[in-house]
Amino acid sequence: MNRAILLHQFLDHAAEARPDAVAVDNPGSGTITYRGLAELTDRLRDRLVHLGVRPGDRVGVCITKSIDAVGAIFGALKAGAAYVPADPHAPMSRAAYIFGNCAVKAIVAENKFVDGLRQEGEWPNGLPPVVSLDGSGDGTALRTALQREQARDPAPVVPTVYPDQDSLGYILYTSGSTGRPKGVMLTHRNGVSYVDWCTEVFDPKPQDRFSSHAPFHFDLSILDIYVPIKHGSTLVLIGYEVGKEPANLAPLIAEKRITAWYSTPSTLTLLAQYGNLQQYDYSALRYVFFAGEVFPVKHLREFKRLVPHPRYFNLYGPTETNVCTFYEVPKVVPEDRTEPYPIGKACSHCEARVVDENGKDVQPGDPGELIIRGPSVTQGYWNLPEQTAKVWFTDGSATKWYRTGDIVYFDGGGDYVYRGRRDRMVKKRGYRIELGEIEACLYRHPSIHQAAVISKENEEGVKIRAFVSPRDGVKLSIIGLKKFCSENLPIYMVPDLFSVLGSLPTTSTDKIDYQRLKAME
Repeated sequence: MNRAILLHQFLDHAAEARPDAVAVDNPGSGTITYRGLAELTDRLRDRLVHLGVRPGDRVGVCITKSIDAVGAIFGALKAGAAYVPADPHAPMSRAAYIFGNCAVKAIVAENKFVDGLRQEGEWPNGLPPVVSLDGSGDGTALRTALQREQARDPAPVVPTVYPDQDSLGYILYTSGSTGRPKGVMLTHRNGVSYVDWCTEVFDPKPQDRFSSHAPFHFDLSILDIYVPIKHGSTLVLIGYEVGKEPANLAPLIAEKRITAWYSTPSTLTLLAQYGNLQQYDYSALRYVFFAGEVFPVKHLREFKRLVPHPRYFNLYGPTETNVCTFYEVPKVVPEDRTEPYPIGKACSHCEARVVDENGKDVQPGDPGELIIRGPSVTQGYWNLPEQTAKVWFTDGSATKWYRTGDIVYFDGGGDYVYRGRRDRMVKKRGYRIELGEIEACLYRHPSIHQAAVISKENEEGVKIRAFVSPRDGVKLSIIGLKKFCSENLPIYMVPDLFSVLGSLPTTSTDKIDYQRLKAME
């Protein structure tokens, strides 16, 4: 397969080399070949350009995971735009904010989301043009929508756009400390350098079948989508509901003969506990990749006992770098091991250092902040120059490094070992969550006077607790608080526990005393 320099060239080349091979399999809905996917994305490219999309623009995507969603991603790229995926399962106010924030030029969305986008967003010039789908599944909805628009207002065929490699390819929005999500800007170079590294280490084959468990607005999806497409392999989509149900997910992995699985440790833990894995044939599985959070050793040991033959890799990296270090888990996890495995060595396309608060390299064994440089590292945050400036460290030779905010130490044997977060960002089920964003949401509740959110990590994962005090003695309902959060936050950000206090403890400077709250916890 030819080496591509742009993300959508992976599809171009695969369609030439393996036109009749299955590109995407959406269980329960259908499949599409590489030829079919190339043709579908060409037609969306034509429509988007006809709607005014130009190189450097952004295209919003709000579609349930499906072949249609994959088509929207590549159609946007072929038009020279960056795609901006929004979570279709989160409140539409979030998607509307994201699309408005990065000023998308057009949107590809299902009908059922369009009214919410229109009503929840601030659109000074009205909602941008929408390619509106009646549903999603095997690509038929996108194809039908394009045929309908073509009959109404013909779009001429235009060539695929091949922008500079440093042009934006996609923007992934993560939790922001201001109470609003922030957009991580990733270029074609960022994505391609990571996919090329995956090729170097994992040696994918055209016969491979890669899982796509992560939602497309989550950075794990970059491996899911582009590695199989580059190699003419098959991408097997795992739907939102099935992905949460181990009893349904376990047989699907076996039935679809998935060869490379990638998810957060939480999903693997649920599969081990409730998936009855011993009932199924996983002989096709070659690789198990996990990322996004620490994998408790007892759960990793159990999963490996049930599915022992694949190679297991811990892939580490924030959205801003994608995977930047990796570690292959030994064949056997000793019974007496209790410490999680390291995050490993720097990937070949990255450089890593561990520094103290003054930017000086620390000695092996001493904790410090992990900083990263290399072609996979982000340009920064969309329209947030101050926040972008804060995440860069410039060393004495004027070299810029990305500050991950993660505290690690170098074990002397060649691996980095993760210790925790520098700030109040936590990871839960693989999602990065800024606790301040949850607080900002709670403060929007009309009956809340004060709000503070803390997290606690144990062997079972991260638990988030919200402390609130009512306004004017109003009685707050825990059920009501959960409902309010679920209507205003993605489900993974809704606190696990709520505590209602008459007032929250404060420090001598009248700031909320988080240390006392943690002591109460």
